[in-house]
Amino acid sequence: MKIRSRTIGGVLPSTIITLFMAVSLPGFSQAQEARPFRLVVHGGAGTILKESMTPELEKAYKDKLSEALLAGHNILKSGGSGLDAVEATIRILEDSPLFNAGKGAVFTNEGMNELDSSIMDGATLKAGAVAGVKHVKNPISLARLVMEKSPHVLMVREGAEAFARQNGIELIDPKYFYTERRWKELEQAKEKEKAEGMKKGPAREATPAKPSGNSTADRAGDDHKFGTVGAVALDRAGNLSAGTSTGGMTNKRFGRVGDSPIIGAGTYANNRTCAVSATGHGEYFIRSVVAYDISALMEYKGLSLKEAADTVVMDKLVKLGGEGGVIAIDKAGNIAMPFNSAGMYRGYVLEDGKVVIRIYKD
Repeated sequence: MKIRSRTIGGVLPSTIITLFMAVSLPGFSQAQEARPFRLVVHGGAGTILKESMTPELEKAYKDKLSEALLAGHNILKSGGSGLDAVEATIRILEDSPLFNAGKGAVFTNEGMNELDSSIMDGATLKAGAVAGVKHVKNPISLARLVMEKSPHVLMVREGAEAFARQNGIELIDPKYFYTERRWKELEQAKEKEKAEGMKKGPAREATPAKPSGNSTADRAGDDHKFGTVGAVALDRAGNLSAGTSTGGMTNKRFGRVGDSPIIGAGTYANNRTCAVSATGHGEYFIRSVVAYDISALMEYKGLSLKEAADTVVMDKLVKLGGEGGVIAIDKAGNIAMPFNSAGMYRGYVLEDGKVVIRIYKD
């Protein structure tokens, strides 16, 4: 089935990147050129251990995260918007089978891939999100369409896909999302669930397996990991933007939706404070309203970005029992990337174009 990508302003994101690299924008002032512009990315948090990672796979993750960061950086460098940079960055991660988003999404109990995504503009506080879509190649672009082309914030399942079709996104065959690695994860999760159910007796309803994501732990026999992708940006106009995309939880049932498409939980951006994208066990991030809580601590208590992010991720979330992390950037360009799990795929690029990628605890 033919795949047609969502465009930004009528132009494919890859074309935009090329154009921004080649020409300067009209009216691009020296004042704008002097302003900081930065981009931060994550590819999931969880049990990501160096001893469980092969050098080849570690390089593959670093290369893909670097590619995504540089794509967004080229947009910001030429004066493009943070929204364009966030969308272009996340699309690259959605197209990679390495991550639990888009192509690399995990399977539900029914053997389907259900995708969630959201995006937010810190300048206007407008936001868009989609949940449970099964035929959309790049959910982050559909989330942006919801923000820009509708009066709504969140659309789900068939309704979201009908909206996509009306706005020029051709739906794709779900077979596109199939990867052998994710299918094996589902089989393993079902086998574990069945074994645990037999031990506890027939009177107890079996519960879904722990979240699964984008680490290499499937090769190491570990099923406790998370795999959302996300990006946050500060552009030369001084605007903050955030976006998040995920395939959810392996073996999930009943139309379960996590924090990624929930504004204030998995994604938040506000020019007065910061932009945040989260990754982890979604139920806890929803209950803690993690992304907004970081912003609120900055706005109402005057905490720095680092203080606010550490308070929420390393204290409040831990006490509740939640595991994961966030990436965040404030209006001054300060960056925070706290996580309370063993590792988190993360990185950033500053004005000079130098990319920094980290995976494990430092």
